Amino acid sequence: MRPRRLAEVLGDPPAPEGTWEHEAAYLSTAALRRGIPAERLAADVRALPDVSAVTVTGGGFLRITVDTPGELLDEPFARAPFEDHWPDLPRTWDNPGFVVRYAHARAAAVIRWAGDLDVPGDGFRPETLTDRHDRAVLRLLAELPGRETSRDPGWRTYLPKLALAYHDAHEHAPAVPRGDERAEPVHTARVRLAAAVRAVLPGPERI
Repeated sequence: MRPRRLAEVLGDPPAPEGTWEHEAAYLSTAALRRGIPAERLAADVRALPDVSAVTVTGGGFLRITVDTPGELLDEPFARAPFEDHWPDLPRTWDNPGFVVRYAHARAAAVIRWAGDLDVPGDGFRPETLTDRHDRAVLRLLAELPGRETSRDPGWRTYLPKLALAYHDAHEHAPAVPRGDERAEPVHTARVRLAAAVRAVLPGPERI
């Protein structure tokens, strides 16, 4: 499910809830904001494809569970509108500027390697993104619609978090085949994930 599609029905972007390691869920206050019955709005959301469950909490919030969180990669991604400049040095994990720029460079490298190793660009299957490291990156990407409309988006905190999650995914859930491995659908999906991260994070193509 795409967060922006949910936002069209709800009236504002829902917020991802939890870690998404085992379940991808969103929480929405749209019924309270719009002053409409939560059950009526829940019925509209249940009619959407890929929504597996919608529950109404005691406070009138909607908790929405989706089957295939990787579908959010079908949405366009653009550079986060954050103009502050972190120092380039030192190039250590204690410097958020390095963490963010290096994640961008790693994502760009994945896209280059995918071309060299004949990872298909077509045939994206979002359901293959089940590894917890992939899910962690998806969970953070799902925050983007809400942050983009917020008066206090918190980009300075968010971008290093996304970068660190991608570093973990890059190291533990490789996007390109290793050794004699053949390219599988999960590699195509992870290259799509890398492309989203590269689009959002500022940084050079190589470090």
